[in-house]
Amino acid sequence: MTTVTHSTATNRNSTDHISTNTNRALTPRIDTDRLRRLSSRVVVADSALTQDVTNAMTGEVLGTVPRSTREDVVAAAARARTAQKAWAARPVRQRAKVLLRFHDLVLQRQDEALDLIQLENGKARRHAFEEIMDAAMAARYYAHTAPAYLRPKRRQGAQPGLTRVWELHHPKGLVGVISPWNYPLTLGISDALPAIVAGNAVLTKPDAQTPYTALWAVDLLEEAGMEPGLVQVVTGSGAELGKPIIDSSDFLMFTGSTAVGRTVAAQAGERLIESSMELGGKNALLVLEDADVDKAVSGAIRASFSNTGQLCISMERIYVPGALWEEFTTKFASAARAMTLSAGIDYSGDMGSLVSAKQLETVERHVEDARAKGATVLAGGRARPDLGPFFYEPTILTDVDDTMEVYDHETFGPVVSVYRVADDEEAISRANDSEYGLNFSVWTSDEDRGRAVAARLEAGTVNVNDAYAAAWGSMDAPMGGMKASGLGRRHGEHGILKYTEAQTIAVERGIPVGAPDGVKPALYARVATLALKAIKNVPGIK
Repeated sequence: MTTVTHSTATNRNSTDHISTNTNRALTPRIDTDRLRRLSSRVVVADSALTQDVTNAMTGEVLGTVPRSTREDVVAAAARARTAQKAWAARPVRQRAKVLLRFHDLVLQRQDEALDLIQLENGKARRHAFEEIMDAAMAARYYAHTAPAYLRPKRRQGAQPGLTRVWELHHPKGLVGVISPWNYPLTLGISDALPAIVAGNAVLTKPDAQTPYTALWAVDLLEEAGMEPGLVQVVTGSGAELGKPIIDSSDFLMFTGSTAVGRTVAAQAGERLIESSMELGGKNALLVLEDADVDKAVSGAIRASFSNTGQLCISMERIYVPGALWEEFTTKFASAARAMTLSAGIDYSGDMGSLVSAKQLETVERHVEDARAKGATVLAGGRARPDLGPFFYEPTILTDVDDTMEVYDHETFGPVVSVYRVADDEEAISRANDSEYGLNFSVWTSDEDRGRAVAARLEAGTVNVNDAYAAAWGSMDAPMGGMKASGLGRRHGEHGILKYTEAQTIAVERGIPVGAPDGVKPALYARVATLALKAIKNVPGIK
């Protein structure tokens, strides 16, 4: 492939030269027959109801899938519940082996999945590969840890030595998963893996823009030995299918905007079912005075422009001390201009396309509003229809203030604002001055200082000297948002036990908890008081 450099239009603050790769000659490893077979997995009664799926790279129709109705959701839920009975009866170690086989199949068939993710979503292949890694890592982690997380556990009883207590975890039953378009494999399937190995069935609705990736993964899960029909896929509008999914489920996993999340949480609350949600973010990256500027710039590029900025945990705000301002902003802008935009179905591109005209419109609106109100464009700042209908350059803004929409609204595109601060205190204060708290990043040469700053940031995950992957990829640790960025956590113990019902079984042997027959309550109270005082500091008694 050849890389052609196109000079961008200039404005009063920007003279960008963004590298682009326009060669689309590589043939995807997915064909229309394969897409048709995947589409047949969608639960639908009326085959005449369909929806087109757009190729984000070209704007052309990639394929057509059936469109499910409310009635289809009810039917899918019934089928899933039937399959769940046999699946839950399998020993957990057998269920875990299915995840390990799925792990292997994902890695073996990754080229097909990468093509689907790129075509549906528009992202660069290097960012699509993050989803392959995530699916494999989540499958491996829960395959190895689920037996320990789910096994019956002894707990201390009310009366040491007399009360024997066990904690059990039963599957919820049917888990509803409503996922967005930006990470169709990670959010559509990886979130379902702990639910599956815990013995649940899953009713999943991938975003209407990216259904094929989820269908591909369900196909592989059944090939790996999952109970047929355990995961049911419905496609269509969230506005139409969201409530029926909630009404049919015993637990809901939702990833999307905060506004929609509030509605979904209220609907789940009406049914008294639990929900876990990853919602919006206006994530902040802090460059401390002792940071290695080159490393911080490299990290800021990944943090801001991975997946074309369409990443819930990517950065949209960067705070830089005055002493590093000139060096950082100069090098950051230069690095952004050096990025290669590509519509190629290969690893040639640093950044791909936005997913849709709607996302492009939001990005353009935010940038133009900021520019009109006095913001400085250090890099990027324009669409690239010469590459594809939804391409937009990686864009860096300075001189942004609170009159601009981009200041505190999530852009969800390749746009980041850089702010000058006096010191750590100002950076921490401004980073926390947001309704969101999903994922932050701190760059420093002093690990202890970085951890101390991170602990003061109001975000569910904070990466020190990394953009987002260190925390996200640490499957053993919880991941989720504070404030308006979500409820609950994925990953680790939290990520599987939320899909279970905890049950306590207590067996009393000998003296009951309370006054035995024939013993006066006042005497029992005096004796119990002495006993409580006596065992207060006995080792092993909590």
